[in-house]
Amino acid sequence: MGTMSKNTDWLELAREVLDIEIEGLEAVKGQLDEQFAKAVTAMAQCSGRVVITGVGKSGLVGRKIAATLSSTGTPSFFLHPVEGAHGDMGMIRKEDVVLAISNSGGTDELNAIIPTLRSLGTTVIAMTGNPASAMSELSDMTIKVKVPREACRMGLAPTSSTTAQLAVGDALAVCLMEWKSFDKEDFKKFHPGGSLGQRLATCVDQLMHTEGLPVVRDDVTLKTALETLNSGGLGLVGIVDENSVLKGVFTDGDVRREVCCGPFDLDRPVTEVMTASPRRATVGESSAHVLDIMEQHEITVLPVVNDNSELVGMVHLHDLLGKGSLRFSNGLGKRSAG
Repeated sequence: MGTMSKNTDWLELAREVLDIEIEGLEAVKGQLDEQFAKAVTAMAQCSGRVVITGVGKSGLVGRKIAATLSSTGTPSFFLHPVEGAHGDMGMIRKEDVVLAISNSGGTDELNAIIPTLRSLGTTVIAMTGNPASAMSELSDMTIKVKVPREACRMGLAPTSSTTAQLAVGDALAVCLMEWKSFDKEDFKKFHPGGSLGQRLATCVDQLMHTEGLPVVRDDVTLKTALETLNSGGLGLVGIVDENSVLKGVFTDGDVRREVCCGPFDLDRPVTEVMTASPRRATVGESSAHVLDIMEQHEITVLPVVNDNSELVGMVHLHDLLGKGSLRFSNGLGKRSAG
């Protein structure tokens, strides 16, 4: 199967592929002209939906472009041209704008439905590497996306061309976001249950628990800390000094480690078994930053302190992910603040 062998320098080949794809993007960047601007205008002024259509790898790229447009304020869906020819064009209205994607511009299944789309009164935009193609001539305007070569050594597999299509789709989406002044608040509306929307939602102090926190002083015994841990429901106990300054945390994980290490002395000072100087969030930090910390370190609960290192709250991973302010009676989780 070809001339490749186990002795091939795979890193060199991978870098060559990326260089070719970068070359393609640079070429397409230079091709952008008033046709692209006209396409942005048509999409922005569309009172219906932007319909993306394409076959094969271009169709897969089209699905992603449709998803990106829909999530950034431009209602969009993907229409497979074959399904369109068998009844799905009933979903199309004259107020819609159609973006047809084909590298060659000669895809029969796609070109077969464009005259019907035009007869319905829709605006059709072609995205193709061949502005002289039948698809381009059938369309109202053409975005040229022509790459010098594909990244595969046979020059056959859609690689550089589909990367360029995807990038131009992103460019359309970003231009439309700018046109519509689509901001973070709008983004949250379109991602109400997703972690991305929650990351942008608010500061951590607006999501944290502040009432009935499982907290003990740093002069108590392990027995007292265990009782607080059991009743606290968060899988973590904050250890503070007389000024409420956070000194450490005692977690379910600490309990398991103590049990596995030998005799479990309930009269030991909690400071001997706590996790000192634990990771923490600070009042005013964005939920995005706090969520990144918790995901990176597989932490379920974080203590929240003020600028004086005083414990003022605790935040659970589920609070940041938009799953409600959960208080688990068993306190189970991956890890807590250690």
